[in-house]
Amino acid sequence: MADPAHQLRRALARARTGKPLSSEEAESLLGARGRALEDLMEIASRLRDLGHGTTVTYSRKVFVPLTMLCRDHCHYCTFAKPPARLESPFLTPDEVVAIAEAGRRQECKEALFTLGDRPEDRYPVARDWLAERGYGSTLDYLRAVSIKVIEETGLLPHLNPGVMTWEDMARLKHVSASMGIMLETSSERLSGRGGPHFGSPDKVPAVRLRTIEDAGRLSIPFTTGILVGIGETLNERAESLFAIRELHRKYGHVQEVIIQNFRAKPGTAMHEAPEPGEEEFLATVATARILFGPRMNVQAPPNLSDPHYPRLLDAGINDWGGVSPVTIDHVNPEAPWPRLRDLASRTAERGLELKERLAVYPRYALAPDPWIAGKMQEPVRRLAGPDGLARQVQVPQPVPWQDPEVRWKPRSIALTFSKGPGGGLRDDAEDVYGSFEQVSATQEWAARPKRPPERVEAEVASVLRRVADGVGPNISDREALALFESDGPGLEALCRLADDLRREAVGEEITYVVNRNINFTNVCYTGCRFCAFAQREIDAESYTLSLEEVADRAEEAWEYGATEVCIQGGLHPSLPGDFYFRILDAVKARTPGIHIHAFSPMEILNGSARLGISFREFLEECRNRGLGTIPGTAAEILDDEVRWVVTKGDRQDRPRAGDQEPIHDHVRARGRSATLGSPHQAHRPHPSRVGGVHGVRSAFLRLAELADLPGGEGPGRGHAGGRPADACGCPHPPHGPDPQRAGVLGEDGDGLLQGHPPGRRQRLRGNADGGDHLADGRSGVGDSEGTR
Repeated sequence: MADPAHQLRRALARARTGKPLSSEEAESLLGARGRALEDLMEIASRLRDLGHGTTVTYSRKVFVPLTMLCRDHCHYCTFAKPPARLESPFLTPDEVVAIAEAGRRQECKEALFTLGDRPEDRYPVARDWLAERGYGSTLDYLRAVSIKVIEETGLLPHLNPGVMTWEDMARLKHVSASMGIMLETSSERLSGRGGPHFGSPDKVPAVRLRTIEDAGRLSIPFTTGILVGIGETLNERAESLFAIRELHRKYGHVQEVIIQNFRAKPGTAMHEAPEPGEEEFLATVATARILFGPRMNVQAPPNLSDPHYPRLLDAGINDWGGVSPVTIDHVNPEAPWPRLRDLASRTAERGLELKERLAVYPRYALAPDPWIAGKMQEPVRRLAGPDGLARQVQVPQPVPWQDPEVRWKPRSIALTFSKGPGGGLRDDAEDVYGSFEQVSATQEWAARPKRPPERVEAEVASVLRRVADGVGPNISDREALALFESDGPGLEALCRLADDLRREAVGEEITYVVNRNINFTNVCYTGCRFCAFAQREIDAESYTLSLEEVADRAEEAWEYGATEVCIQGGLHPSLPGDFYFRILDAVKARTPGIHIHAFSPMEILNGSARLGISFREFLEECRNRGLGTIPGTAAEILDDEVRWVVTKGDRQDRPRAGDQEPIHDHVRARGRSATLGSPHQAHRPHPSRVGGVHGVRSAFLRLAELADLPGGEGPGRGHAGGRPADACGCPHPPHGPDPQRAGVLGEDGDGLLQGHPPGRRQRLRGNADGGDHLADGRSGVGDSEGTR
C-alpha cells in the first residue's frame, strides 16, 4: 500500500501545477491537516484570486419558508415539521408578499423560497389546503406566489423546492431567476437503513442528480453542493464533488457550489452525531476550489462557522451565499446571520472586497439567452448593474411579469439547402456547435476491430432468412448491427426483403401529402450542432413572421392545392406561450379546410411551460383550435448520450428522448397522430442507430396499444375529417374533390392523384425535406421557405 503522506505530497504537487486530479488524489487532499492543510489552502486561495480577483460576493435576501411540511424524513433536519406543529400547512400569498416587502424596504433583491418536498403526497391537510385554493400541487402554488412577489415587490425568486421533474423545472424557469437543490452526497449507502437519508425518497442520489442534470438540459442557472459530515467517507465526499463537476462540465449551468458543514441539532436522530472539525471542513472547501477551478463560485455559509468564518476565505471561497437583514435562516435557526457591516469588515481584513450580487450570477445575467426566461429578463435587467452584480443602493420596484416585446421581422434573405462555409450560421456558431472530434462513442466505434466481410455477409444472410420466416421482432442488437454493416450482395438482399415486406404491408401504393412548410421564426436560443436554421434575434438572417404573414402563407398554399400546412419554428425567447394558439386561430380563420400538422414536442413543452400548464392541457387547447397532427421533430435521436452530444452547444433545453414519450402517447390516446423517426447521421456509431430504431419501434407499438384506449382510434378508424390516416399518421385530404382544383391537384373521386403508373397512385402525404413542394412538381409557392 502506498504511503498516505507520499500520496498527499504528490496530490499537492499536482494541484499546485494545475494538473487534473484523480478521485484518489482528491481523497488525499480532503485528509490534509496541519502544514499540509496550510499548503492546500494557499493553493486554493491563489486559484480564487486568479478567477475572481479581490471580489467576494453575497446576496441580500429574504428567506421564505413556503411550507415546512415534507414527505421526507432526514435524520438531521429541524426545518421539516408535522402538521400538528404548524398553524397552517402553507404561508398564504399575503404572508409571502409581506416577507418580500419587508426585504424590499431593506434593499433585498432575492426571495429565497425553501420548502419541503411534495408534502401533499404525505399529508392530506396539505393536499386539501391546495385543492381548496385551486392548486394541483405545491409546485403550482410556488409558481403562483413567485409571480406575485415579482409583480408586487420586484424581488427575484430563487427556488429550492427539492426534487423536480423536467416539466416542473421548465414551468418554474419562467418565474425565477435561478433554482437549486443540494446534492448533499452521491453515496447510495447513506440512504440505507440506519443512514441519515433512510426514509427520504427525495434524497436518493440518482434522483437528485437527475434533477441537477435536467436543470442543465433546461439551461437553468443552478445552485448545488454537498453536506459535509453526515457519515460519508472521504472517498464518498470526493465522488460527490466529482459528480457535480461532471454535470457542470457537460451543461455549464452550475452557478455556485455550496460546501456546507453538518451541525447537530437537538431533537433530531443525529443530535449526538459528531460535527466535522474546523480543519476537516477547511480541507473540504479548499479541495472543492481546486477541483472546480478558478472561475467556479464556491460558497460556504458564514453563520455555520461563526466566529471563525473568515478562515473560509483562506480556503478559497469567493461567496458567502444569501445573507438576510430581515429573516432568520429557517434551516439553521440556531445560527444567526452575521451583520452585513461586520461581514464586509471581516472580509476586508483578508484584503478582499465584499460586493452584492443577485440570485443569478453575472455570467448568466449578462448573457440572458438561454439562461434567463423571456418573462424574467426585465426583472433581472432592472436590478443588474453593468458588471452583472447588483445595482448599489437600489430599492427594487414592482415589475410586470410579462412577455418581452417581440421584434416582428419578415424574412428578406433567401434560404437555400446548401450553405457555403459559414453562410447563414449564427454569429456564435463556433461556441454553439463545437466539434465532433471528442465524441467518444464515435471514436470507439471507429477504433473497433473490423470483422471480416465474409463473416458479416454470412450473418446478414442468416438474419434475412429468419426475418423472411417472420421472426423480425426477435432480432438481437448484434444481428441488427450486422444489417447496418451490410454491403454488396448482402445489402441488395436486405433491400429486396425490405421491399417485399413493404409490399406485403401496404401493397404498391406510395403515398404523400401536398403540403407547405411554414417556419414562423428561425430565432432559437438553443444550439443543435446539426442545425443551420437557428439564429439569435440580433443576427442578420433572423426573422419572425407576424400572424398575418403566417395566415397569408397558409391561404396561398391552399389556393395552390395544398391540403396541409406543416408549422414549426425555433424556440424564440420573446414569443408568448399562447402564440402557438394564435397561429392555429389565424390559419383556421383564413383557411378552415386545411389540415394543420404542427408543433414539435419541444414546442409543446416550451409553450406549456411558458403558460404554466401541463402539456396535456396545452395539447387539448391546440386540438380545440384546430390542430390535426403533430410531427416527431425534436425526437430524432433516441439515444440520450448521443442525443446530448449532437444537440448541445454548451447549453440546450431539448428534453430527453424519454421525456417526449408521454406527449406522443397522449396525442394518440386522444385520437390524433404523430410522426416519429430517427435520422441517419454519419457521425453516429451503428449501436446508437440500433437504439434509435428500437426507440421508434417501441413507440409505434406503444401507440398501437394506446389506440385501443377509450377515446382512441385504432388503425383504419376515423381520423381528421372522417378520413383514414396513412401509415405515418397524417390524414387523407380533409376536403373532398373540387373540379376547380383538379387542374392543379389532378384529384379523382377518392382523393388520390391521377396520371401515375397503375398500382402507384399517390394520395396526399407529406414531404419532410423543408421545401414547399406541390403536386404539380413546382418547388415553392412564392414563400420564403424552401428552394426556388
